[in-house]
Amino acid sequence: MHLYPVNLQINNRSCIVVGGGSVAERKVLALLAAGACVTVLSPEVTQKLAELIQKEKLIHIIRSYREGDVTGFFIVICATNNGAVNKLVAEEASKAGALVNVADAPELGNFNVPSQIAHGDLLITISTGGKSPALAKRLGAELAQQYGPEYGIYLDLIAEARTKMKKSMQSSKKREAFWRQTIDQEIINLLKDGKIKEAEAKINNAIGCSGSES
Repeated sequence: MHLYPVNLQINNRSCIVVGGGSVAERKVLALLAAGACVTVLSPEVTQKLAELIQKEKLIHIIRSYREGDVTGFFIVICATNNGAVNKLVAEEASKAGALVNVADAPELGNFNVPSQIAHGDLLITISTGGKSPALAKRLGAELAQQYGPEYGIYLDLIAEARTKMKKSMQSSKKREAFWRQTIDQEIINLLKDGKIKEAEAKINNAIGCSGSES
C-alpha cells in the first residue's frame, strides 16, 4: 500500500491517547511537542506522564475506555496493551472521522507515525510502511549523523535573511544566485563549529553580492 506523506499542524487541536504505558508516553510527548491539547485515558500512567499531569500539561481520565470516549477528538491514538481494546477504539474513532493510529497494529488505523529527526524547523521523516521499524531506526540514526542541529540553526538564519532578500532581490535570477551561495557546506561547517556570527556574515554577504548582480 502506498502512503500519502503529510505534515499536520495540530497546535491547540484536541488529541487523545488511550493507554498509559511507555508507548503511550512516547505518543503523548510527540503530540505535546507539536502543540496539541492532549488527553490521556488510562487507569494507570507512567511516572513521566504522572508528572506532566501534575503540571497540568495534559488531561487525565482515570479509567478504562468506554464507548463514546473518542468523540470530538482530531487525533486518536490507541496504545493500550490489549489488542481487542485498541481495535474497538480504532473502529469507533474511524467511524467518527478522526485520524487514528494504532501503536501495535498500524493497519487498523488510517495513519502511521514515521521515525523522525527534528532540529528546529528541519523535520526529516522515515517510513517503512510498518514493515521494518528496525530499518527505519537504522536509517534515522544515519540521517541524524549527517544532518545535525546546525541545520536547524541554518534555517533560522535563512528565515531572518529572507526579509532582506525580498527587498534587495526582485528578479528570480538574483534569488537563484543567493541560494547557490547560501546552501553551502562552508556555512554549515561554521554552524557545526558554533561559529554562528561568521555564518550569518557569509549569508549577509551573499545577499549583498547577489543583490548587486545584473
